[in-house]
Amino acid sequence: MPVPLYQAKAEFFRTLGHPVRIRVLELLQDGPRPVRELLEQIDIEASSLSRQLAVLRRTQLVTVTREGDAVVYELGTPDVAELLRAARRILTDLLADQGELLVQLRNGAAVEPGGVHR
Repeated sequence: MPVPLYQAKAEFFRTLGHPVRIRVLELLQDGPRPVRELLEQIDIEASSLSRQLAVLRRTQLVTVTREGDAVVYELGTPDVAELLRAARRILTDLLADQGELLVQLRNGAAVEPGGVHR
């Protein structure tokens, strides 16, 4: 029995639900990077990074190759970078709306449900 699409999407987003995984994907938007560079950019122990990279590999969000002694990671598909850009746009919009509400609250303006000022 195939997994329903909504369940597969939920699993996909759960995979993205760890800050280190998101940071790795952000760093890889600029191109392939060896593990040593990822470690320099992300302040965690090598074993923790290794666990998070393994999750990303299993889900094929990243791919891995060897270049001499270096283990190099890159995005599994450019769509991952687009997803991260979309998330940034959504968060920017949400935070902008919250910022406007904060300004109104600081100015003492009461706002009713639906955005009506009193």
